[in-house]
Amino acid sequence: MEETLTAWLLPALALLAGIAIGFLVARLAPSAAPNRTQRQLDDIQEQFNSYQSEVVSHFHTSANLMRKLSQDYQEVQQHLTEGASRLTLDEQTRQRLLASLDNDGPTAPRGRLSQSQSNEAPRDYAPKSTDTPGTLDATFGLNKTKPQR
Repeated sequence: MEETLTAWLLPALALLAGIAIGFLVARLAPSAAPNRTQRQLDDIQEQFNSYQSEVVSHFHTSANLMRKLSQDYQEVQQHLTEGASRLTLDEQTRQRLLASLDNDGPTAPRGRLSQSQSNEAPRDYAPKSTDTPGTLDATFGLNKTKPQR
């Protein structure tokens, strides 16, 4: 009977000792995986914050450049208007130049796109004449003559 007790007792004690050692090693050993993951998460967050600040800076600079471009355009327009007023010899030429400068403003239409004269919505079918059958008619596409045999 002692032999069966020893046969069961030694593996049970070894199992308990293994569990205890594993628990101690897991508790006392520094957990590298969570620290590495946290470090990667912090790096990604830092990159994201950097990217966001770059985007904000980009759009701020773009807005300033657009404002400057608009001011420069207005200054050029004013310079051309003053030059047309000062340098033209007759009134008719002066009026034509001033009118063309006023029409070439940033809000003037470019002429490439023509606005439709009709207020009718576009159709998704081809219009037909009144004497022809429509595509849903039973006789549409059929010859009116009888076939010869």
